[in-house]
Amino acid sequence: MGKKGKKEKKVKGAEKTAAKMEKKVSKRSKREEDDLEALIAEFQSLDAKKTQVVETTCPPPSPRLNGSLSAHPEKDELILFGGEFFNGKKTYLYNDLFFYNIRKNTWVKSEIPNPPPPRCSHQAVVVPQGGGQLWVFGGEFASPNGEQFYHYKDLWVLHLATHTWENIKAPGGPSGRSGHRMVLSKKQLLVFGGFHESTRDFIYYNDVYSFSLDTFSWSRLSPSGSAPSPRSACQMTSTPDGMGVIIYGGYSKVRVKKDVEKGTIHSDMFLLKREGKDGQEKWSWSRLNPSGSKPPPRSGFSLAVGPAGRAVLFGGVCDEEEEESLEGDFYNDLYLYDTVKNRWFPGVLRGNKTEKKKRRRVKKDMAEGEEAEREEEEAAAPEGPTEIIKEIVTEDGTVMTIKEVIPGPQVQEEEEEEEEEDGSATAPLIEPCPRSSAMATVRQGKLYLYGGMFEVGDRQFTLNDFYCLDLHKMDQWEVLVEMDPKTQEWLEESESEDDEEEEEEAKGAEGEEEESEEESEDEEDEEKHPAVQEGETVTDYQKRTEQYWIGLARANTGSDAKDKKVAKVALAMAKVFYEDQ
Repeated sequence: MGKKGKKEKKVKGAEKTAAKMEKKVSKRSKREEDDLEALIAEFQSLDAKKTQVVETTCPPPSPRLNGSLSAHPEKDELILFGGEFFNGKKTYLYNDLFFYNIRKNTWVKSEIPNPPPPRCSHQAVVVPQGGGQLWVFGGEFASPNGEQFYHYKDLWVLHLATHTWENIKAPGGPSGRSGHRMVLSKKQLLVFGGFHESTRDFIYYNDVYSFSLDTFSWSRLSPSGSAPSPRSACQMTSTPDGMGVIIYGGYSKVRVKKDVEKGTIHSDMFLLKREGKDGQEKWSWSRLNPSGSKPPPRSGFSLAVGPAGRAVLFGGVCDEEEEESLEGDFYNDLYLYDTVKNRWFPGVLRGNKTEKKKRRRVKKDMAEGEEAEREEEEAAAPEGPTEIIKEIVTEDGTVMTIKEVIPGPQVQEEEEEEEEEDGSATAPLIEPCPRSSAMATVRQGKLYLYGGMFEVGDRQFTLNDFYCLDLHKMDQWEVLVEMDPKTQEWLEESESEDDEEEEEEAKGAEGEEEESEEESEDEEDEEKHPAVQEGETVTDYQKRTEQYWIGLARANTGSDAKDKKVAKVALAMAKVFYEDQ
């Protein structure tokens, strides 16, 4: 009894500490989030003017990372939403929506009235009901200078059949956060982990919430057993039987001194299992010890679910922290996790053999399961890796040097091969360059990978290239969109820009082709707002136009928002407009 009581006290003490930290972070970040709410409300007021769906054939989306790429549940389409871009001086956040037609290899930009405000590091899950739905939860918005953050706790659904957005207002959900994970498990959306950060403080989570797609209600789960430590950006995969989820890896940081933080890359694995009937479920945590070749520690990897419930992990970065510097090793390797066998194995490409090169004859009586097992064994022992160095020259003359390690050919055992010509060999392998925070999804057994970023020294390169890999063949990546060096804009801190460009960048979440139209719209908006009188102070202006801005703030925060919150947003919006004059 004594030991049990001591353990329970220890758990309750940890919960109290976490609650205190969350309250502290929330209090300190409230002021900066109030400021950003005004900027977010401005975006929403512009979006509210759109009254009908406009779909436009367009080039591939601009460079970005930490967006979401999802496969349509019924059509051969992919759905890309949101993300972020940083050019060295300004941070852009997006809420644009793109549909990629796999068969036609074309992109369509879909402008739908009243979308979620701009965000990154959110989660999106597709469900088949109602003709297909895309559910989006949480994420973050950053100020243009990247120094202030707003963490969303809103839940949205995009009805794919009607192309309409709907904001689902259900109480009792997770607190505002980003970097969390969300998956579909039977008729529930399960949300785990994430983090909340302000200018001076941060907190990581390991809580679990369930959203019922039947009742549209949130509930916080209280699983038994030892839970994973708080973290963000982990891998979260639903088990094939729908009775649980698997957690792998992730990232968290702690403050070791007043101004010193230490990051931790996690590589442990856990199973969250459900038992019992619907409505009487019990959940429990247990630690997993997988076999095979586990990925080396990393963060920022991309993840998707492949055929037969296999989790697919691509790339990422492993940061080497020094006292005054942070160096990262970026990856472009591929690992697969078999959720049934609890086993990791590296995804090694076989190479693309031409018609006149090699033909393999596999014994017809080899069972499909035996063949898959043999392929995994071969993948675990690649030979002769080769380092390839690529140089890309950007528009401003910067030379990017990218190193790629290409695995050598595998040893083919228990197979007969025929050489049709002497000297035949596999074609050179094509692979995405090493990167982190790319967007990935699987459709019809093919892995699709878009964008992401990597760093060279102090410079960050955000990508807009697009790749596809057949997970059944595992031969080589297909390039759908090549990386365009001209998109690699980078502004040093010392570079100056005129005020008009800075204003456009602060508000920019739209493509270049729409800039002139947006500028004229902005001018019209300014004319509609109450003008600032000569010699009027910001306080006088706020007082004189209070009712106007409260009305605008109410329209953008919703009818159920508290008066105190509406008043704060109204004051902030008035201040933003006053300072722009």
